[in-house]
Amino acid sequence: MSAATTAAAPGPGGATSRLGWALVDSWTMTRRELAHWARQPVAVLVNLVFPVMLLLMFTYLVGGGRGVPGDPTEYLVPGMLALTMAFGLEATMLAVTQDLGKGVIDRFRSMPMVPGAVLVGRSAADMLQSVLSLAVMTGVGYAVGWRWHNGAAAALGAVGLLLLLRFAMLWVGIHLAMVAGRPEMVTAVQILVWPVGFLSNVFATPASMPGWLGAVVEWNPMSATATAVRELFGNPGGATGSWAAEHAGLLAVLWPVVIIAVFFPLAVRKFARLSR
Repeated sequence: MSAATTAAAPGPGGATSRLGWALVDSWTMTRRELAHWARQPVAVLVNLVFPVMLLLMFTYLVGGGRGVPGDPTEYLVPGMLALTMAFGLEATMLAVTQDLGKGVIDRFRSMPMVPGAVLVGRSAADMLQSVLSLAVMTGVGYAVGWRWHNGAAAALGAVGLLLLLRFAMLWVGIHLAMVAGRPEMVTAVQILVWPVGFLSNVFATPASMPGWLGAVVEWNPMSATATAVRELFGNPGGATGSWAAEHAGLLAVLWPVVIIAVFFPLAVRKFARLSR
């Protein structure tokens, strides 16, 4: 609580002054979330290790990416990077519900601070965690034989699409956490991530699935990001020639933007009504 109380009350001024106070308050909330990392290192470690375990399991045991021309690892790793952007949301959801249960959110709302700073701080800390997860997964992927082939600019573009997907999923998680309200409900909500993650082209090409299922898979937002990322990395994509596959880059931007446009206002509105 000491970090949060260091933010002073917004003083008089125009839009520039208000923006300055918004940035100060948001950074204060971000520092609060980062301080939790030092107090809960095991939770941070689990969030980093779990996707690595999945990658190694599907690389050496289950056999993800089989049937794709070339090295199956080059198909699997970009898909796993996309899947990693959906996993780990339970940590954010738990943090939000715990703050709600302890009355922390109400105390923040009673302080002279920008109301949205709490949500901004939570999302900023989550995005930093996501960057760290991508760095770890990229290193492990490189160790098991994956490579990118289209240069640094394309690779950075792929990372940008992955983080855009994470940002969209984050606001879904924040909104659902406030709807759930209690930590014990987070597990039930988190289960919904698994069908979305596995009903995609992360592990197998849509061409290897029944026709109706392959069509559903290709329109999954995660499939769009995975396909676009494979193209940017220069990895095999198992393209089917469908409209969704041919325009994966467009869908990889459009889907997250639509998700953010829906769930960001819902989260902000729900946050504003918590104490009413």
